[in-house]
Amino acid sequence: MIYRWGMPLPIRLARPTALALVGLLALTACTGITPVKSAVKTSDPDAALTVIDAENDRDASVATSRELFDASPVVVIAPTGDPNTQELAARTAIGLGVPLLIGDAGKGSTSDEATVPEAEPESHPTAALVSELKRLGTTTVLAIGNVAPMPEGVEPDLTVKHVKATAKAVSEATGLDLGTAATEDPAGFAAGLAAQEVAAVRSSASPSAAIRRPERATPLKDTVALAVDNTAHLGSIATARAAGVPVRLLPAASANPQAHASVVEALHASTATRTLALGAEFAAQPALDWKIRTARSGTQLPGGGQLLFPQHQFVALYGTPSTGVLGVLGEQNAAATVQRARDVAAPFEALTEKTVVPMFEIIATVAAAGAGKDGNFSNELPVDELRPFVDAAAAAGMYVVLDLQPGRTDFLTQAKLYQPLLELPNVGLALDPEWRLGADQVPLRQIGSVSASEVNTVTTWLADLTNEKGLPQKMFVLHQFRPAMVSDRLSLDLSRPEIAVLIHADGQGGQGDKQATWANLHRDAPAGVHWGWKNFYDEDLPVLTPEQTMRAVSPAPDLITYQ
Repeated sequence: MIYRWGMPLPIRLARPTALALVGLLALTACTGITPVKSAVKTSDPDAALTVIDAENDRDASVATSRELFDASPVVVIAPTGDPNTQELAARTAIGLGVPLLIGDAGKGSTSDEATVPEAEPESHPTAALVSELKRLGTTTVLAIGNVAPMPEGVEPDLTVKHVKATAKAVSEATGLDLGTAATEDPAGFAAGLAAQEVAAVRSSASPSAAIRRPERATPLKDTVALAVDNTAHLGSIATARAAGVPVRLLPAASANPQAHASVVEALHASTATRTLALGAEFAAQPALDWKIRTARSGTQLPGGGQLLFPQHQFVALYGTPSTGVLGVLGEQNAAATVQRARDVAAPFEALTEKTVVPMFEIIATVAAAGAGKDGNFSNELPVDELRPFVDAAAAAGMYVVLDLQPGRTDFLTQAKLYQPLLELPNVGLALDPEWRLGADQVPLRQIGSVSASEVNTVTTWLADLTNEKGLPQKMFVLHQFRPAMVSDRLSLDLSRPEIAVLIHADGQGGQGDKQATWANLHRDAPAGVHWGWKNFYDEDLPVLTPEQTMRAVSPAPDLITYQ
């Protein structure tokens, strides 16, 4: 399928083979492919983001050609399922500046057949491939290796040159100096083609070449391609490079551009406004348009990258500015807090292979014994009072989470008060259900709770904000030390990739009790959440050392907080 985002028209889904038998019938019943175009013509895709989700290398090659080429009097064809021949054909197509289409393999055993291969009666290029040749106005086909013959009624109207799958044979047919492949290992073919310089392929010409070179199109400037790094996309990668489109590779297991610093840097450096994503793995990425927009921004999280986990180990100081009663964060000014956070986090660097990131968890709304003017038993600190700590953390390369203790109001109402800070790339959000009270409850008399439904309203709002502003992924902390504090926890929305949900175990006291709380919270927890552990300087018996925290707490927490 082809998925498009950002078009002036509604999204169109079109499987290449859905061009149907109409194209094939028209070609076999009429006059064939008319040589009406003499020069290669290319154009950028219409949409800001186009994802080619094809079932096989043949359909993918046709779909890529349709996105980038408007006309091509010459086309290169290689057989499906033969990466060695496809790699050679790819260098040829790049050198000629024309599409590489993948066709059926003929009846034969090797990729270097000396003659036109015999084909089973039903074995021929797909209807989509034949229709693509007609659309391009192709008059000459260079079939390299064991490519099945054209269907009856098509080939007579084309000049089809079958050549062995050897660099010598192809060079004689085209006049191109192909050189050698970047590697003999098929696993490296995609990388070699993505880095292929057109000039290197076109360094030689022969007036006796059998294939007349078409006039090359001007390289496209407004498109960059992302491709999954495997041999299934050699045809698509070659076609993109032939059109002058740079190609960045991602591993199939991690087709998220945010997860790769080199891809983030390349997209940020590019002036192109359109992205062509080659591979079904991209279609499976939720919110891919946000991921690419964020990568293009170049904004990185403290510690690097645009994803929080699993590459980062966060170590936080907890509290609120101007008072040490609620935690160590408020025992000193912003500058001194930065240094203290660094000192607390430093021992963990020798204990993990992850990047250790110091962090502030700032109580932005503080549960209160009195109702206050608004009657919600919560004091909301002004944004301007928190900003010096947030700015100091950003300047020092530290992350910040704003903690909400809402009293009798709801979490979303309070979260919206801090939108100016949450629009910063280094600021996440924490909900503290202990202080989410009912209409007749008062702080410190009852332990509050929140429903998964209410949490999800905040998740949706924060994810939408992150997406709209093109921000890196945000940490979303949910404090808990009793199961009842979050009702229906399995209904938590973990579907938004803009948000990394972390359950933070807040138990204090003896280590046996804390470990029991930790184990209890993990029991029947939603799959996919991350975990946090809190060390209390005054209440824990004993306080774990950094070494003990990393070794005795299992699984090792992603966030370790000190209060």
